Parts: sequence; C-alpha cells; structure tokens
Amino acid sequence: MDRQQQIDFILDHYENPRHYGAIDNATMVQKGGNPGCGDVVAFYLKLSQDGRIEDISFEGEGCTISQAGASIVTEMFLGKTLQDVELTPAEVILDTLGREIAATRLKCAVLGINTVKEAARVARRNRAE
Repeated sequence: MDRQQQIDFILDHYENPRHYGAIDNATMVQKGGNPGCGDVVAFYLKLSQDGRIEDISFEGEGCTISQAGASIVTEMFLGKTLQDVELTPAEVILDTLGREIAATRLKCAVLGINTVKEAARVARRNRAE
C-alpha cells in the first residue's frame, strides 16, 4: 500500500471499528492504557476449550492510531489460538499500519496488540493452574 492507502485504511478502522463493544459472556477481559497520551482499551475474549479465540472485541478511547490498531488486532486474532497470539511479534501491527505512519506513535500503535498478548499470557497461565 502507498501512504495514502495506509492512511485511508487506518481511518476506515478508526471510523468503522471492527468488533467494537463488550462481549457479555467473555472468558477474559484485559485492560490496557498508554498514560503518556491517555489512550485506553479493554479487550474481551471468548475462548474455546482448546484455547482458540471464538470471539474478540474491544472498547476504548484515544487517538486514531491506537483505536485503529485495536480494531485491526481483533481481525488478526479472531479464530487464532492463545499460543498464536503470544508468538505474534508486536511489530506486525507496525507493518500493518505502515511503519512510516506509526513511527511517531509507537506506543499508541502497539497498545492493542500488547494488551491482547497480555490477555493471552494471563489466560494460558490461568488454564495451567
């Protein structure tokens, strides 16, 4: 994608977020935030018995990059296993958003993916207990 296509992609996810809103019977809820600029997100995961993400959604407030990133993350991880999430490098979201665009807002860009990765770690730890 060229720069304008990347901007349009980000704006589309910001203005029309995918999988937005709480899941009533979520297996896991994980909150994350970026105190530096006030971005906040909460991810809701519904997990299958084998640790696959059957449903995922988010709620949040913040800048265009953080909220678009959270929306993109829901699409990336729907249907994936907790292990898939944990093994996905956070840099993947930078490539998806466009490194040039996300470069000045790195903490905003990775807020969503890092929050879901933490949810996966906690969920796997809870399953092991």
